[in-house]
Order: sequence, then C-alpha cells, then structure tokens
Amino acid sequence: MSDTPVTTDRIVLASRPQGAPVAGNFRREQVDLPALQPGQVMLRNRYLSLDPYMRGRMDEGPSYAPAVAIGAVMEGRTVSEVVASRHDALPPGTLVVAPGGWQTHAVVDAVAITRTLDPDGPPLSTALGVHGMPGFTAYAGLHEIGRVQRGETLVVAAASGPVGATVVQIAKMQGARVVGIAGGEAKRAYVRSLGADVALDHRAEDFAGQLQAAVPDGIDVYFENVGGKVFDAVLPLLNDFARIPVCGTIATYNARGAQLPGPDRLPAFFSQVLRQRLDVRGFIQSDFIALFPRFEQQMAQWMADGSVQYREDIVQGLDAAPDAFFGLLQGRNFGKLVVDLG
Repeated sequence: MSDTPVTTDRIVLASRPQGAPVAGNFRREQVDLPALQPGQVMLRNRYLSLDPYMRGRMDEGPSYAPAVAIGAVMEGRTVSEVVASRHDALPPGTLVVAPGGWQTHAVVDAVAITRTLDPDGPPLSTALGVHGMPGFTAYAGLHEIGRVQRGETLVVAAASGPVGATVVQIAKMQGARVVGIAGGEAKRAYVRSLGADVALDHRAEDFAGQLQAAVPDGIDVYFENVGGKVFDAVLPLLNDFARIPVCGTIATYNARGAQLPGPDRLPAFFSQVLRQRLDVRGFIQSDFIALFPRFEQQMAQWMADGSVQYREDIVQGLDAAPDAFFGLLQGRNFGKLVVDLG
C-alpha cells in the first residue's frame, strides 16, 4: 500500500450525557490512521449499525462492556471492506463485520473481525440487522430462554424493531399465539403483516386494558426490549412458569446513574418470581455465540424463501448518525437503523 497516511472522518464522545444525549456530547473530527502492524487490517466502513446499547456505552459505571472513553470513537458494528492487510486470511477486498465504529475508515486487529461476508449472499446491510446481531438476539433468546411451545402465548415489546420483528416471525413459525407491541398505527400494521395475531399501541391510554383483553389465557413468554410501563402492564398477566428473556430496557436508558422515581417495587417483584416460578434472564447475544453458525445458515434460508421479512431504516452519511441515534432512543426509526457511509 502507499506510504501516504489514510485519513478517517470520525465522531467521538466529547462528553457524557446527563439524561438524553444531545449534539454537544459528540464531536466530529478528521485524523490520520496509524500505520498497520502485523495482524491488523485497514477497513473502509460501508455501513454503520446504530443500536440502543450504545446509550449505555456513553456512561461510566457497571456494565457488560467497557464505557467509551471521552475523546474516543463512538463504538459500533460496521460492514466494511478490507483495503489493506497484514493478515494472510483477510486480503484486500474481503467484506467483513467489524467493530469499525462511527467513522469512515478504521485500523483493527484481525482477531476483532467477527465474520466475513459473501458479496453474492444476502444484502450486506442485513449483516447488521436481521442476518446479524439483532436477528441472532431474537433467535438465541427464544431458543435458549423463551423456549416457546406450540399453542403458548408470547408477547414482545418493540415488535416493529429488528429484534422484535424477528421474534414475532420465529415465534409464529413455532406455533405460538403472538401479541406484538409497537408505537403508532403504521408500526402496528407492519407487525400484523409479519403474522402477529394482535398488535397493540403502547401509547394508547387504555393500553393495559387492551393487553389484558388480548391475552385471555395469560402470557407464557414475554420478550423484553423496553421495560417501563409496558413491563408494568405485562407483569400481572404472566402465567406460572413464564419465561422472560431480557435483552433491553430502552425506556430507562436515559435514567442510568439516577434514582428512578416511584416506590421500591423490587420486593413484590421477587415475591412474584418465587410464587409463580418465573424464569427471568438477562442476556446478550454473545452468551450463545455457539449457536451463530446454525442461525446464520437458517436465517439466510428463511430470508431467501420469504419466511422472514425485514425492514431497514437507512440514513445517509456519517453526519446523520447523531440525530438518527437520538431518534432511535425516542422510537422515531422504523426498522433496523443503519447509516450508509457511502
């Protein structure tokens, strides 16, 4: 490769948010990338995934992954092309999923590359959505924790999003009765089009009553992406031995580090867990990574034969990333949110 340094445009974390993130928490800058070392590759990032978990990475404090340091590039998965390499298994031109971050180019250790992609396979952007981490989150959470059986009732929050929409479709294939929860009539219609038996709007004034009417036989599996008032409505409707895979609580992400309002309901919740023998488990998709090869093959087949549909919300250019991320935390996106970096 040329000795001329490669420049990357990037967005870094300028300050930690106090509540909801704002534009001032980010800074756009342009820097030269370091020279490649043995075992490293240089990437041109083509697509950037925006995901709710990134909000937690902006804060300091206990988590399953380190916080993004002030002045460091915002963390994020990318679909990228190798443009220079000092690793024999990843020659230039290879398409990969990598921790490329909020930037146009990156230098990463080859061991950080999570998978290579077939240019003739599913659309590349889906490796960040239905054929990637969100789709696998749905697949693994249902397989390992939800264990939904034919004839059972499953409820899923954020059912129009990339995880929830995949949960709806897999659960229907497994013979469950599915209630999807989304925000607004357009998203409800989409959830119904995916096969959900009922689609409810969490913004409705009588949402809790509508949910109760929708599950006359109670809830056997609740796939949790949201928390907040949706979980409050679900809790009294759970059947004995219900399973609750917990992969997100987006309703409270901006309250991290703060005391949440209201009385302490934890003792009553644990009493219910014991009394009804509830199976409540938080997870991240990497907990079940041994399942990924089977998921990757199965999902590609489902996409090809039309068994699984998906929707993407693609915004153009790195500059669009912060505002799109704010919208993600407010529920403005419709489908998997991806930044096309050009």
